[in-house]
Amino acid sequence: MISNFQDLLTSVDVLNTLHGGVSEPIISHREQASGRVMRVRVPGIDRESLHVEIHNNELSIFYFIPIESLGKLIQMPQIVYKQAIPYFIEVSGIKASYLHHELIVNLPFNKLSEGYNQRLKTE
Repeated sequence: MISNFQDLLTSVDVLNTLHGGVSEPIISHREQASGRVMRVRVPGIDRESLHVEIHNNELSIFYFIPIESLGKLIQMPQIVYKQAIPYFIEVSGIKASYLHHELIVNLPFNKLSEGYNQRLKTE
């Protein structure tokens, strides 16, 4: 099964080369008091075509490339960004929106990541 997956990845690389490759994404990160802001733009790709997904504590941003294989049109995902979400980000608070030609992903800080601190009275 792993061999089949690697064959598929090799096929996608070959198709990308034959079809002129893919656009290089532009990703910027900015830290604010409330969290981080990620801005994503992929030249030649409509902002509405970008998808954001959280799965198993990983943040993925991708779009689909239509590929014809054996007379069937297959939508192959092209990964733009895929990283584990750090412990100090509140996963349930992550939001994505569009502004002009960019996808904006807000990553709020997890207030509990600073740890639980309490001075206990001794008896």
